Amino acid sequence: MNNINIPSNIDNLSQILEDGLILCNESGLIISSNDVARQFLNKKLNNRNIYEFIEIAEFKNLEESNQKNNLNEEFHFQTSDILKRSLIIKVKKIEDNLFAILFLDMTSQRNLEKVRRDFVANVSHELRSPLTSLVGFIETLLSGNVKDEETRNKFLKIMDEESKRMNRLIDDILSLSKVETEEHITPNTTISLIDPIKHIILSINEKGLKEENKILIDDLRDDPKKNCFISGDIDEINQVFINLLENAIKYGFDNTNVIVRIEQEKNKEIKVSIINSGEGIPDKYIERLTERFFRVDKARSRKIGGTGLGLAIVKHILIKHRAQLSINSIPNEETNFSITFPIIN
Repeated sequence: MNNINIPSNIDNLSQILEDGLILCNESGLIISSNDVARQFLNKKLNNRNIYEFIEIAEFKNLEESNQKNNLNEEFHFQTSDILKRSLIIKVKKIEDNLFAILFLDMTSQRNLEKVRRDFVANVSHELRSPLTSLVGFIETLLSGNVKDEETRNKFLKIMDEESKRMNRLIDDILSLSKVETEEHITPNTTISLIDPIKHIILSINEKGLKEENKILIDDLRDDPKKNCFISGDIDEINQVFINLLENAIKYGFDNTNVIVRIEQEKNKEIKVSIINSGEGIPDKYIERLTERFFRVDKARSRKIGGTGLGLAIVKHILIKHRAQLSINSIPNEETNFSITFPIIN
């Protein structure tokens, strides 16, 4: 192939490696690549030039570097896709006009370090307020200064609410940490998408967050009875739709319905939109909605039990599932959270 004989042992070995491997000539023409390399770069690689995919200043010309004998054998590289994989690239000359380029995935280590930093910052900042409140009320009760039962019960009720808030915060921080660490690992199980949504809608309607608000399905596909399948984690997909649907009800006007619209975008995509009528979200805040602890209305969010982490968790679960989230809102009219999933046969 391309006047280069690839040693058969190298070509066979490349397919069982957990790391990405590309073989190319000194001009950068890709002669062979394994599945992992194609997954990392998300491209059809063979017979294309390596410089189309790796934009590193020092890694410009294998031929020139080889002739000058100054090839730096290791580079750090971040992919430009939604995952932003962190890769270490190692280059080795195998024989004349044949180079092996090895891709080591350091994304897990990078994510773990980020999760550690964020976890410490979040715990120290967000848990301080409810903890300070609890300590204050406990000291007041222990001092014996509260004589009447009504005041004591009032304090105990506030302490109960603050302790539950702390518990929700810890659960959400742990959940977010887990999904952030694993977001670069594609789920390897096939699950139904439509059935879980229907079960969640039934459950929320029966629970009655607002008795006058219901969730309705508007299935616009040619065959609404047909199921759709995705590569996914059923618990995480449930978490996404429970979060979005409960938010749609809580932040919607009274006596209005939430619409779940299902559309077949293309043969390989399906879009699920969650639409409510409510106060909506100003344009200036939409890009920040999935930031951890960001709240448009902090007082209202805390009043209805929000931790400020729900949409951040949704964002990272959807990244893991290679799904796209878009948010559109017309204040005092309609808000639409749309998710486009890649589907499989």
